[in-house]
Amino acid sequence: MALNTKIDADHNAPPVTRTLAEFVVNHPSRGWSDEVDHEAHRTFMNWLGCAVGAAHHEAALAALHAVQVLKPSEQATILGRRERVDIASAALINGITSHTFDFDDTHLKTIIHPAGPVCSAVLALAELTGASGRQIIDAVVIGIDVACRIGNMVYPQHYDRGWHITGTTGGFGAAAACARLLGLSVDQTQMALGIAASQPVGLREQFGTMTKPFHPGGAARAGLMSALMAREGFTSSKRAIEAPRGFAQVASTKFDWNEITDELGKRFEISFNTYKPFACGIVIHPSIDACVQLRAQGVTPENLERIDLRVHSLVLELTGKKEPADGLQGKFSVYHGCAAGLIFGRASEDEYADDIVNRPDVVDVRRKVVATVDDTIDEASVDAVATLKDGRKVHIYVEHAIGSLQRPMSDADLEAKFSGMSDQVLGADQTRALMKACWDLGNAPDVRKVAELARAKA
Repeated sequence: MALNTKIDADHNAPPVTRTLAEFVVNHPSRGWSDEVDHEAHRTFMNWLGCAVGAAHHEAALAALHAVQVLKPSEQATILGRRERVDIASAALINGITSHTFDFDDTHLKTIIHPAGPVCSAVLALAELTGASGRQIIDAVVIGIDVACRIGNMVYPQHYDRGWHITGTTGGFGAAAACARLLGLSVDQTQMALGIAASQPVGLREQFGTMTKPFHPGGAARAGLMSALMAREGFTSSKRAIEAPRGFAQVASTKFDWNEITDELGKRFEISFNTYKPFACGIVIHPSIDACVQLRAQGVTPENLERIDLRVHSLVLELTGKKEPADGLQGKFSVYHGCAAGLIFGRASEDEYADDIVNRPDVVDVRRKVVATVDDTIDEASVDAVATLKDGRKVHIYVEHAIGSLQRPMSDADLEAKFSGMSDQVLGADQTRALMKACWDLGNAPDVRKVAELARAKA
């Protein structure tokens, strides 16, 4: 017999599902500053480079083989590969590859990686419809705003419960972006958001496995299908986000409705997007940054006795794997990240190869790293002290790591990162042409030319 449970709920929540639908449909094209528009181009390019770079990863191959069982029609590009698949499968796979390296964008307030779900869905749909680059940029700005505002509404309690917020809120962003691209009405967009509300994707238990990058891919596919179903008349609750048994109140104990409505259409969350210089979880970045600085001050594996880190508790909760067995697990090891920073002076995808993670000298250094929780240290900071074999100590305090809003990556930094991932997949000449196309996307008459540049030729 089912229990008639009594759970406190807000029965007077404002109609935020409708509010968001009206924003998605009615906000004018390029109704934001040049700075916001430029950030959208940076976000799209960073996402595209990450997806191309991981095109031949074993996770991408496994997902591709799985969707090919369904005999998909050739509607859209798999970035960095020759194969084409249906738009839902392209959204899925490109969402997976964009997050496989853990090198994608981050909305620091919520730790959402918004481009994976949103851009993966938008590009796949745009290839089918022949949308312009301006339509793509508009959809990306609006979709990311929806995803991150919903994230602001429920974070951190939603995340603390174990949900991977990129997957859960990313589906809303993808649905909103695709609704915008399809030109849906307010009523249809409200239905699309409602359909997406029943498809939250992602548990934090999956971190360190191929299923973590599945989350943005699954969200991209879910959001795309939500918009397509709404266009055809499929219905949902009109209050699927805010109702007592809707997404927010079921999936979180915090639901701050003002995060949806405050400055809607005036403040855009893409303005707070950041880009990773290191291919791992964002909470490790201050520690890697500190170890790169230690290296610059003469600390080496040969003269190192130990490194003591004082970090926020979230660092060890998310990235406390002391003995990672492979590259995927290494991305969730602050110990490996520190070893990479000290030995190589960087932590790109190359430093997360399985053989590097298990290399004896790397293992030796990571075992010299001791991390202690100190919640007086901010999540974005680290206090690091290297003790040398001769007894000397070298102290580094990182308040904000490179790649943060306070120390952002420049356009040139993003291009170097893009080339580092794409050159080996597409070749240097094609990579340069693709980067130029990304910077010029807002003026492109047809996004299919961009997609063609992102395809491998051989």
